[in-house]
Amino acid sequence: MAVKIRLKRMGKIHAPYYRVVVMDSRKRRDGRAIEEIGKYHPTEEPSLIDIDSERAQYWLSVGAQPTEQVAALLKVTGDWQKAKGLEGAEGTLRTKASSGESAAEARAAAVKAAEDEAEKRKARAAESKAAEAPASEEAAEESAPAEDA
Repeated sequence: MAVKIRLKRMGKIHAPYYRVVVMDSRKRRDGRAIEEIGKYHPTEEPSLIDIDSERAQYWLSVGAQPTEQVAALLKVTGDWQKAKGLEGAEGTLRTKASSGESAAEARAAAVKAAEDEAEKRKARAAESKAAEAPASEEAAEESAPAEDA
């Protein structure tokens, strides 16, 4: 039996997502799989690639052949390099946690900028009140001697 590791398409018409499956190469694309070893959501930012490394390496070791698309995913996760004994086994997978951290940093920077702007406005308001206060005190002093006289 020729076993392949390939993608099984799921989802709506313009919102696909895939399952990484091990199946007989003679089966249809979305047919019954021997085993599901992961999922791939290309429409998310960054793309979600979740592959069970242990199962992928097992199937590669017993001779399952990945399709071109799955081979590319396995190289990104580092499973291909581990199975073949190549360098770069850590892969180049970007996770949402890292992009989530940068989003949190961006939010924190925006909050900091808003706070700084608010402090500047308060300082300007205090300066304008301080400038008005001496003028009103001078006017009060000028009117006060007139009352004494």
